Amino acid sequence: MNRSDAETLWEVARVLARDAAKVSRAPTPPVALPPLLFFTDPVRTPRPWETAARLPAGAAVVYRHFGRPEARETALRLREITLERGVQLLIGLDADLAETVGADGVHLPERALDRALPLSERRPPWLITGAAHQGSALDIAGPHARVLSPVFGAGGASSAASPLGVAAFSALTASASCPVYALGGVDAKNARSLVGSGACGIAGVSAIQAAFSA
Repeated sequence: MNRSDAETLWEVARVLARDAAKVSRAPTPPVALPPLLFFTDPVRTPRPWETAARLPAGAAVVYRHFGRPEARETALRLREITLERGVQLLIGLDADLAETVGADGVHLPERALDRALPLSERRPPWLITGAAHQGSALDIAGPHARVLSPVFGAGGASSAASPLGVAAFSALTASASCPVYALGGVDAKNARSLVGSGACGIAGVSAIQAAFSA
């Protein structure tokens, strides 16, 4: 584990969560919002359980299987590890899989944000987060928190998108009706620049995997 980077990301994430909680006017979610979200990706994080096993208690894993045949097996493995670590587990889009493995909630892509309210009614204890890649997505009712990206230059599906930058991200967060996570290119080098932005925490893929790797 890159202890220095891991400590920086976790420290900043907790500062953001604490500061956002002081000013939040949003309804209280069914469970505490984790300060740090580790997003999995079949290509970039092929062994997500290894990172999950090193996350601090209070963080969360967002398992996105994108239809992979081993989805149930991996989700069960992640559920076992996250329970041992005191880490929350959200399943990307797949509510049926979330129910099967006893996950703590779901994460919805932007195209599926309309599922948030029905899911909340069906599963009141679930934490539901939703992706946002544009300001208008922050106004759709339902998710308990949004994950806004890309804040900085990012890899994966966001690599072609222009980064928002801290100023634009802060402005969008200030107008949002629910807590907002910062995703996209956030790492130990730039995380501190998010302090004061209104973000409720940090989300990431490769940077979190690298920081909390063996």
